[in-house]
This record gives sequence, structure tokens and C-alpha cells, in this order.
Amino acid sequence: MSSKSAIPLIDISPFRAGTGEGKAQVVSAVRAACEEIGFFLVSGHGVPEELINRNYRLAKEFFDLPLEKKNEVKKPGPQVSRGYSLLGGQNLAITVGNDAPSDLHETFTVGRPEVEPTPYYTEGFGPVHFAPNLWPSEPAGFKEAVVEYYGAMMGLTKVLMHIFACALDLEETYFDDLTDRGFSNLQYNNYPEPDRPPLPGQLRAAEHTDYGSVTILKVEDAPGGLQVKDRAGQWHDVGFVPDAFVVNLGDAMARWTNDRWKSTLHRVVNPPQDATLGSRRLSIPFFGQPNYDAMIECIPTCQSPDAPAKHEPVTAGAHWRHKAVLSRTAVK
Repeated sequence: MSSKSAIPLIDISPFRAGTGEGKAQVVSAVRAACEEIGFFLVSGHGVPEELINRNYRLAKEFFDLPLEKKNEVKKPGPQVSRGYSLLGGQNLAITVGNDAPSDLHETFTVGRPEVEPTPYYTEGFGPVHFAPNLWPSEPAGFKEAVVEYYGAMMGLTKVLMHIFACALDLEETYFDDLTDRGFSNLQYNNYPEPDRPPLPGQLRAAEHTDYGSVTILKVEDAPGGLQVKDRAGQWHDVGFVPDAFVVNLGDAMARWTNDRWKSTLHRVVNPPQDATLGSRRLSIPFFGQPNYDAMIECIPTCQSPDAPAKHEPVTAGAHWRHKAVLSRTAVK
């Protein structure tokens, strides 16, 4: 299996258009990708190129600000996924039980731009998962671009969850009530051009799995990129496809499907020593999350007397809080 053929490219426009045979073909292709490797690329997604480019431009302007300016919106603590986190502020290796130095990226993260003043958002774990966003004063237009992009990702996530439901022989809207108040986060990852060799075992992002239901990732073409581990233990470069998003499953989807679908280990590697010049890389992942009180337990079509549920039920919020706090308190 070559590095490119391992990650299929799927045009989802027939599903979005609602056409019969084309829609079924999309569902079949997504099902195969989810069972085989848990990663695929999507085209025909409907997200405007102008919006993507505007977010890239403004995010880079933000990360180019002096550190004291970026720290004006510094994350307030390990349980709150809002604001700026400095280079080396996260250690993803610890979330899968590995020991490695902290990751070589800095981040800016936002959550749902607007929430209702109801107990779900304001009581219990609501303030943790829906803490107020922290907006930098510059660059101009950054907040508006981020909010618009967040909305586009919410729409694409809903389409993907409908495809997933069909691929699992469920009603197309099966996941709607489990995700309509999700605590999804939009994150901007800046991987600077290295100015010194990494520590032993240190990567731009250590191998890990994502925590939620689905991740939608936009990447750019630069040395030192995303790699995925297949079921045989081989690493594959995801590569760059213009106008396409990388999509991968998270832990919640793997648990919902009784591990029939894979929450795949992935990492972001360092650029080769002879290719560090011009190796700055910006990626924009949208971490699609269920409702924080949604029970993540084996769905009916993925269990039988011969295939009983493998995992104890857990709420989506509890699973996220455990992994997120681990990654931010193990920094070294």
C-alpha cells in the first residue's frame, strides 16, 4: 500500500446533492475508508476557497505577532480550550501512554461562537466546554473570519455525520440529537521553521488519536507534515491535495462502532534537516465533538451476540476532559 493510495480521495458532492446512485457510492467509499484506515480526503465539500485563504492569511498574521501580544489571549488553564498556547504548550504523546518531549507547535483555539443562556451551557460542565472565547485585538478581521469558518465547519461536520450514519445502516439523522449541542473546537496550529534541532523523540505533534467524533483538517504544502499509521503499523504521508480536507475519526466514533471503525494514530513529523528553510506549516483542524453529556456506547448495528460491546459507556465530555488535561499538564 503506497503512502498516497492509503488515504483515499472522496468527492462528497453527490451526497450533498442528494442524488441516489451517487449518494450510495459516497457512502460506500466512506465506509471502506473508515473500516480500513480511519482517514480520507474529501473534495466537493462546498467550503469557499476565499474563506479558507482568508483564515490562513490572518492566522499567520496572528502568529507573527510578538509573544506579549499573543499572550494577551493566553489559555487560562488546562481544562479550558480557548485562546493562545505557546510553542511546546502541549504534550500529545502522554494521551496514548508514551513519554516524549512537548510538541513543537503553538496554537490558537476557539469554541462555539454563541451559546444560549440555558443550564446546559451555564451549569455543571457547561462552563468548561463552553468557556467564553478569547479574541485578539489584531489582526483586523481575524475574529470575523474565524467565526465564519467555524460555521462552515459545523455545516460540513453535519454532512459527514449523516454520511457516517448511512454507512452504519442507521437513519441518516441518527447522530443529530447526539451532536446538536456539541462542544466542537476550531484550532489553528502553527509549526514554525525550526531554529534548532529537536530533542530526542520530539516531533511537531507526537503520535496520538483525536478525542471526538470527527476531525476536519486543512493543511498546506510544506516539509514536515501529517503521517498516519495503518493497521499493519506502517506510517504513511497524508500529503497535500489542493481544495481537499483531511478527515479522520476520533475516539468517540471508534467506541460508538465497537472499533469496527478506527480512531487512527497520527503524528506531524519534523522537516528533514536539509529542508528546514521554508518549512513553516499552518494547519487548521476542526475537532467535531458530540454533546458533552452524550453517552458514547456501542450503537445497535455494531454489536451482536458474537460481537458484544468492548468498551464501558462514557460521556463525550468525560473522555475529552481526561485526555485534554493530560496533554496540557504533561508539558516538558
